[in-house]
Amino acid sequence: MKHLSSLLAAGGLLLALAAPAQQKKRAAAPAPPKRYTIEQFMSTTRLSGRAFSPDEEQVLFSSNQTGVFNLYTVPAEGGPATPLSTSTKESFYAVSYLPDGRILYRHDQGGDENFHLYLREADGAERDLTPGPKLRAEFLAWRRDNKAFYALTNERDPKYLDVYRYEVPSLQRTLLFRNEQGFEPAAVSDDERWVALQKSATSLDSDVYLYNVATKALKSVSSHQGSVRNDPMAFDPSNQYLYATTDEGSEFNYVVRYPLAGGPRQSVEQAKWDVVYTDFSRTGQYRITMFNEDGRTSIRLYDAVSGRPVELPAPPSGTITGVSFSPSDMRLAYYVNGDRSPSDLYVYNFATRRTTRLTQTLNPAISADDLVDSKTIRYKSFDGLDIPALLYTPLGAKPGKAKLPAVVEVHGGPGGQSVPTYNALSQYLANNGYVVLRVNNRGSSGYGKTFFAADDRKHGREPLWDCLAAKKYLASLGYVDTTRVAILGGSYGGYMTLAALAFAPQRFAAGVDIFGVSNWVRTLQSIPPYWESQRQALYQEIGDPTTELERLKATSPLFHADKIERPLLVIQGANDPRVIRPESDDIVAAVKKKGGAVEYVVFEDEGHGFAKRANEQRAYESTLNFLNKYLQPVN
Repeated sequence: MKHLSSLLAAGGLLLALAAPAQQKKRAAAPAPPKRYTIEQFMSTTRLSGRAFSPDEEQVLFSSNQTGVFNLYTVPAEGGPATPLSTSTKESFYAVSYLPDGRILYRHDQGGDENFHLYLREADGAERDLTPGPKLRAEFLAWRRDNKAFYALTNERDPKYLDVYRYEVPSLQRTLLFRNEQGFEPAAVSDDERWVALQKSATSLDSDVYLYNVATKALKSVSSHQGSVRNDPMAFDPSNQYLYATTDEGSEFNYVVRYPLAGGPRQSVEQAKWDVVYTDFSRTGQYRITMFNEDGRTSIRLYDAVSGRPVELPAPPSGTITGVSFSPSDMRLAYYVNGDRSPSDLYVYNFATRRTTRLTQTLNPAISADDLVDSKTIRYKSFDGLDIPALLYTPLGAKPGKAKLPAVVEVHGGPGGQSVPTYNALSQYLANNGYVVLRVNNRGSSGYGKTFFAADDRKHGREPLWDCLAAKKYLASLGYVDTTRVAILGGSYGGYMTLAALAFAPQRFAAGVDIFGVSNWVRTLQSIPPYWESQRQALYQEIGDPTTELERLKATSPLFHADKIERPLLVIQGANDPRVIRPESDDIVAAVKKKGGAVEYVVFEDEGHGFAKRANEQRAYESTLNFLNKYLQPVN
C-alpha cells in the first residue's frame, strides 16, 4: 500500500479488508424498508482489537458502546462483557495481556495521534510506559517465549522510530535498534539476533534489510532492478527465515522467504491477487496468509511444519477479519463483518471445532433486512480503463420508478481502497434514498501495481476524471437523476471532492469534504515528523514542495477556489496532524469570499477521523441535511 495512504487515510472511511462470503438472501417481495434515524444508526457499536488472557478464558477488546472506546473483556465461551475502563474523553485501544494478567493498551490526546503505550495494573491504575511530550509509540510484537515484547518510539529523534525490548514482568527497557537512516522496523527474530527493516524509495520501490543486533551490521537482502515493492513480514519460529512479500516479476504481491544464513530467496505462496499479510501463530504451529481478492480478503491457514492447509469454518454471514491466536494456539479470535453486519467478535476452538459469537454490535432496533448489500461493479473511464466500484442501491429502486439522487464517494489514500464491509455512512445514505457509488479510482490498492501507479503525479487529473466518469455509469442504471449527484470523500477523498468542484465546477451538484487536502504545498511541508522515512516517497507520489511549487499549486484546489460554484460542506478535526485545520479554514474562507455556498463543521476534540460517537453522529447528520438541502427536489 502506498505510504501516503497511512498519512491521509480517512478514519472510519478507509476500512479494513474483508473476506468473501454470501450474504443471507432476503425473503421474496420484502416489505418497504423502515427509515432509521441517525441516532439509531450510531447506536450500532464499533469494536477493535482482540487478545486472549493468559488462561485463554477471556478476550480483551475495545468498544465505543459508551460513546468513546473503552476496554472490555468477554468470556471466550460466551457471556456478558465486563468493562475495564470508564474513559469519557480519550479512546482506549486494547493491545495485549501480559502473562501475569496486566493489560497493555494505547491512547492519544484529542486525536493528535501521539499515541503512548500504557499498562493497566492489577488494581486498575494506569502507567505510561512511553512517557514524554509529543512522543509517538507503537506496539510491535511479543517474543515467542512471552518473556519480552517490543515497542517503537520516536523519543530520541522525532523523525525516526527506534526499537525497544521490554522485559516481562519487570518492564525494564533496552534499546535494540537505533534508527538513524529512516528505516521502518517490521519484526524481531525470537533469538533477538535480527531486526527486519524496510527502506522505501518510492511507494512502488522498497527494500528489505536485516540488522544484526550483536554486530550492528546492516545488509539488504532484496536487491533488484527497477521498481519493486518488498515488505518484510515475520521471522519463522525456527529463526531460519525471514518471510516477506514482493511484486518482483508480477503485478501482485506474493510470499517469499530469505534464509538468514544466506542463500537465494525462496518463493512460498502466490495467487492472482495481492498478499497483504503473512505471519505465524503464537507457538509457531500455524502460518496464516491473507489475500486481497477484488476488495475482499481470503484467509488461508497452514500447518507451519507440514505446510498442509488447515480448514477454518465459514462465517455465518459476512467475512472474517482481524485474526488473533490464543497463547496455546488452541483458539482463534476474529471479527466477522459484512455489508449489513458490523464487526462482531467470534472465537473458534480448534479442538472442539466450535465457533462462539461473543458480541452483537448492530443496534437491535435496526433490521438487517432494511439495509443493502453492495454490488461490485466496473465501469469504463474516459480512456477505456475499467474502474472498480461498490454500488449501494436503496431497496425498491429500479428503472421506471422515480429517479433518485446519488453520491459518488472517494476513499482516502490515495492508495486506499473501498471494500465491501459495513459502512455506516453509506447505509445511512442508502436508507434515506440515496444511491451510493464508492469508487476505486486509478491509484487504488488491490488491483495490481500498474493500476496502483497510474495516479502518480497525476492528482487532480486522471484519478479525478475516473470519478467524473462515474456519472455516466450512474445514468446507465435508469433510476438515478444525474442532475442530483454529489461527490463526497474523507482525507484524500476530501481532496478529490474539492478538486472536482474546482476543476470540473459543473459536474457535481454539491460536495462534502471530510478533513481533505486543499493545499498540497502546505500538507507536504507539515507532515508529522515521524513520517520522515516516507517523505521522499510522498514527494515522488505527489510532488516536491521545495522544487515543484507551481505544479503543486496547479493541482491544489485552494488556489482555484474562485472557480467553485456548487455548494460545499467541509468537516474538520481541530487536532488533525495529517491534514491540519488550516487546510479546511482556508478553503472555507476562499469560498465565502467569492460568495459561494459553504457550510463548516469543526470538532475541537477530534483528529483525522472520529474517535467519539457523538461527533461522528453529528458529522453524518450534517452530511445528510446538507445533501437534502441541495439535492432533493423542491416540493
